[in-house]
Amino acid sequence: MTSGESHPSRSPSSSAGAGGAGSAAAGRVPAPLVFVVSAFSQYLGAGLAVSLFSLMPSTTVAWWRLVVGAAVLMALRRPWRRSWTRKALALAAAFGTATATMNVIFYAAISLLPLGTVVSLEFLGPVAVAAVTGRGWRPRCAAVLALLGVVSISGLGVDLGEPGQRTGVVLALAAGAAWAGYILLGRRVASAGAGIDSLAVGMVFGALVYGPFAVGTAADALTSVRSTAMALGVGLLSTAVPYGLDQVVLKRLGTDTFALLSSLMPATSMLVGVAVLGQLPGVWEVTGLVLVSVAVALASVDGRPPRPRRR
Repeated sequence: MTSGESHPSRSPSSSAGAGGAGSAAAGRVPAPLVFVVSAFSQYLGAGLAVSLFSLMPSTTVAWWRLVVGAAVLMALRRPWRRSWTRKALALAAAFGTATATMNVIFYAAISLLPLGTVVSLEFLGPVAVAAVTGRGWRPRCAAVLALLGVVSISGLGVDLGEPGQRTGVVLALAAGAAWAGYILLGRRVASAGAGIDSLAVGMVFGALVYGPFAVGTAADALTSVRSTAMALGVGLLSTAVPYGLDQVVLKRLGTDTFALLSSLMPATSMLVGVAVLGQLPGVWEVTGLVLVSVAVALASVDGRPPRPRRR
């Protein structure tokens, strides 16, 4: 056994349990459809999170998201039955910490800016990944379009003279950098063959890292049945479901094609923002959404619709 791998103590079929059956089923579904389901789940959870910001800080909401997601994934996958090496645990911890950082920054951003705007701004992360890992003229064109999209959103669709919105733009861009790290580390974790197990362990690490920031306010989520149900919904919809599906997709596709599929997410977030939060985008915000989505689509290797790789 090499130092960079973790091997199951049982056969894959016996150790996977319900989570393994779900992964196998998702693996047979076309990748774009899996990604759409993941995006809708994640941003429906974000819509619930925004409703909780009046009860507790965004950092605490993000922490509850990590805790609930970790609990669900640990219960489904039971990763303690797998033999872990120190290198595999370190990779899982790094992945979980990067994911947690992305979540915390993202929630801080959507507490200041509309959901669709934040998602578009943080798309510089996936675009950068696609541009660096892709080849040919398309990544360069994608970078230009992404820049125009960000200018349209942050320079024209957002009032940078307002301190809160200016801070929101900075946080959204930082979330994009964390998203790039999530994609790159997630691909390594998925390629190692223990993707969802590593995700479960990583979520535990992430929750522990950001636990101190929730001290004193975490109990606010338990003040009523409604707030408790919403906190549970945030963790399930925004972490357990979408990140589990991400591991299925990342195992089948490269990082560049994964970034291509991410072009579905700005439109998804805008629709959720309109339907759940009543956040109507302006003309420049819609223009930016379109430009960023086209940029990610162009930043693929060959520019064609993504296809699952043969197993």
